[in-house]
Amino acid sequence: MAPFLQPDYVGKDRLLGPCFSFLIEHPSRKPILFDLAIRKDWNKLPSYPKWVEMEWKIDVEKDVAEIIKENGVDVDGGAVDVIIWSHHHWDHVGNPQTFPGSTGLVVGPGFMAAHTPGYPQNQDATLLESDFEGRSVREVDFQQESNSLKIGRFNALDYFGDGSFYLLDTPGHSVGHMCGLARTTTNPDTFVFMGGDASHHGGEFRPTDYLPLPKELDPPPPKRRGQGICPGHLLQDINPHGSATKPMYYVTKLLSHDKEVADWTIAGLGEFDAHENVLLLLAHDDAVVDPPQFDFYPEPLNDWYEKGVGKKVKWLFLGDLEEAAKAKERGEEAFSWGTYP
Repeated sequence: MAPFLQPDYVGKDRLLGPCFSFLIEHPSRKPILFDLAIRKDWNKLPSYPKWVEMEWKIDVEKDVAEIIKENGVDVDGGAVDVIIWSHHHWDHVGNPQTFPGSTGLVVGPGFMAAHTPGYPQNQDATLLESDFEGRSVREVDFQQESNSLKIGRFNALDYFGDGSFYLLDTPGHSVGHMCGLARTTTNPDTFVFMGGDASHHGGEFRPTDYLPLPKELDPPPPKRRGQGICPGHLLQDINPHGSATKPMYYVTKLLSHDKEVADWTIAGLGEFDAHENVLLLLAHDDAVVDPPQFDFYPEPLNDWYEKGVGKKVKWLFLGDLEEAAKAKERGEEAFSWGTYP
């Protein structure tokens, strides 16, 4: 996990995870995509040598465009209206060239000045000039476009103008970072919060004063299955503050464009996450895919609330800390702090 997150827990030494892309289907508008995950030919990107040096293992079988084509979306015919990038990093922007020029791009505030021009005009760029060629690009200005709308602590834009989907201004991880908030049902109102890289692990915004560690975890985290109910104090004992209301992890400067702002945004995620009618999904949340906790595309996610998905997945991230909890039970140190700011 170091040097990205702290502290270093026994038995958890690396970040693993999927890269999510969300297809958002409006009843009377063309569908849109929130993020494109990793492109299939990622090894052709200019920053490829750096990933090899860092020994990252990347496995991508299909581009998002291929996946939704196979399920009846007329990509080549312009069925997808826009692609919304949560931010500029390679594992979110995918390959826009797999979509026709009629499919636009939507990016966050300050994005174009900070991240363009692309490669090869800018030899240090992570984006490609070809990502933008021949298509419209809209940079969201929350101050001008949102009429001072806020949801929680975040500036928000009612994207369709009918309360069905919002873009949220969630800075800190990178310039122009945005999250998505899609209404999935009414009466009751339920939502899926698309977290992008505003956070990388559930332990960064759980637990909180609004959502303390429960006294019992039933069902327990996956690695304790078969051992009965997991007492919450096992996890509180390894919390860096010995607390049931403070997060298990903290983001470092290396994973933040602005750590102070990133911490503010992460605290805002915790406010949303405490609501039982909000399913908060980070872009790289491996806890919900191994094993799968709901039916992925092409199945819809609208029924997540009635199926109890939110309650089921809330504390699954604690399974990453099982070895640390065992170390604590043996009287050993459960974690250590690295030298990362």
